[in-house]
Amino acid sequence: MDAVIVGTGITRFGMFVDTRLRELASAAADQALADAGITAEDVGLVIFGNAAAGLLTGQEMIRAHTALSDSCVAGRPMISVENACASASSAFHLAAMALASASYETVLVVGAEKMTSTDRSRAGRALATAVDVELAESTEPAGPVFMEIYAAEAREYMSRTGATEADLAAVAAKNHHNGSLNPIAQNRTEVSVDDVLGARSIVTPLTRPMCSSIGDGAAAIVLTRPEIARRRDTPGVRVLASAVGAAQKGDAGDVVPRTARAAYEQAALGPDDLDLCEVHDAAAPAELVIAEELAIAAPGDGAKLVRDGDTALGGRIPVNPSGGLLARGHPVGATGAAQLVELTDQLRGRAGERQIPGARVGLAENAGGSLGNGPAACAVTILAAP
Repeated sequence: MDAVIVGTGITRFGMFVDTRLRELASAAADQALADAGITAEDVGLVIFGNAAAGLLTGQEMIRAHTALSDSCVAGRPMISVENACASASSAFHLAAMALASASYETVLVVGAEKMTSTDRSRAGRALATAVDVELAESTEPAGPVFMEIYAAEAREYMSRTGATEADLAAVAAKNHHNGSLNPIAQNRTEVSVDDVLGARSIVTPLTRPMCSSIGDGAAAIVLTRPEIARRRDTPGVRVLASAVGAAQKGDAGDVVPRTARAAYEQAALGPDDLDLCEVHDAAAPAELVIAEELAIAAPGDGAKLVRDGDTALGGRIPVNPSGGLLARGHPVGATGAAQLVELTDQLRGRAGERQIPGARVGLAENAGGSLGNGPAACAVTILAAP
């Protein structure tokens, strides 16, 4: 694709009740421009990914314009994108398309979410709208709870593959270890497999450390066309593929593998060419399922990857070196951009203690909502080192 990443920015992820969405979004945006060595006047378009500000903060209609009103890009052309938890990665997809069309020279992507407030139930109510609410209301008045959905998927996966609760706990322990090395992560405390298994149950078989947390945060990415980056003598991380997919009611729940296949085709490479992945582990079992959907594990072998240490830092194919949603955190509108910031840092060799030596190609899988038998929306992005 005719797009490269030349700058990134990211805030600390956490529960910041007294911090406003605009503070988070502006901080990430300004940091990304500084990293790229450009000014706001160089930005032709800003695309803002946010999932639920209308429900969480009450701001609708002009989410981008208000969230970035205190940033250096205030007043630049802006578009808001909402696509469940895949909002920021969808914004990134549109940015790559805008550059490929030659309509713009430089585009800024910002993903941000403010989920915490003095009303602790508000985030849960917002997340409950990421399903077909008309169908949910007609069959289940309270509406599905996402951890119940993830737990049901986990039980089915365990029954089908022989994976155990200890395997799920190993995923959580691995990602919390990675998060302990990530200075922006929401959860930086390491936990052992025994700690995870002995923790408070949320929905069987999920315990608390196996579930992502409610949180706040923002991440931003500056993209430009390769010839512009060369003109500025700024080596850019190359965008090899950006694919989006959507589910429909009653389908087979295969939106992730379908989207991954499209991304591999765009990039003209396969799963064996990857050096690392960031995947949407909203609950620990998702990492095992997604590993198979991305074909980095054979069908039924997702748990074997974790048992053999293949997905750990130093393993054959590290997964979620950032700590993933479980440890880095999951402010839903920021998650897709945060994954891409992590890949970019790894490919630029600046990931600190969690750096993967020689990383050249990375993949991010970001999904959201629930429709049919799986996620409603999915984005798969493949990046390569300069």
